[in-house]
Amino acid sequence: MVEKPPFLLVHPTKPDGARTLWGELKHLLAFEIANGGQVSIVNRLDRETSGLVLVAKSAGAARRFGLMMQEQRIAKEYLAIVWGWPEWESKTVEAPLARQGAYLPSPIWLKQAIHPAGALARTDFTVEKRFSRAGAGDRFSIVRAVPQTGRTHQIRVHLASLGHPVVGDKFYGPDEKLYLEFIQTGWTPGLERRLLLPRHALHSATLEIEGEERWQSPLPEDLESFVSDAGRGD
Repeated sequence: MVEKPPFLLVHPTKPDGARTLWGELKHLLAFEIANGGQVSIVNRLDRETSGLVLVAKSAGAARRFGLMMQEQRIAKEYLAIVWGWPEWESKTVEAPLARQGAYLPSPIWLKQAIHPAGALARTDFTVEKRFSRAGAGDRFSIVRAVPQTGRTHQIRVHLASLGHPVVGDKFYGPDEKLYLEFIQTGWTPGLERRLLLPRHALHSATLEIEGEERWQSPLPEDLESFVSDAGRGD
């Protein structure tokens, strides 16, 4: 088990030599690899998502964990900081997801959307904390998300569908054009005013292998700082 920081790719996506979790682990585990081991990442996280990642160091472990993932015997929980104070304490969203561009115009190829022709997706949500930030004039919440399926951007899309998008989300937050602006300009004061955080506030907080191990990870420093700079909510 390792904890991935935000902004680190899990796997290489371009032949540009960018730093990746997979590459760092290959370097760290060079002795084991030289003696027949391997590096297989079991649960993948988006570049901006931080938190727990399960790593198999042998072909046998990779096969076993892969099968357990298919059988939903590896449970995952995430913490998300979202806009607003939900009127509910617990909520389940069951809404199918598809790539938006397959059915509707979309300037972002990877963006997902709820669509009846999409794949089944279900997420359970529980509000952990409501708070407000001094000077921000906005209310926020920490929500625990338990995905029952593993679709692309599932948690982020489902939270946005409830009217509580993840803070810092360039795809599903205030305006998808902010993502296009970010690609052109990088992070700017103007983007910071709209998004508040340079990455989406989603963290892989708990991972449990059925009947074996359970790992937990607290909010990382950047997200904890966002929460601690807050007034008191209800």
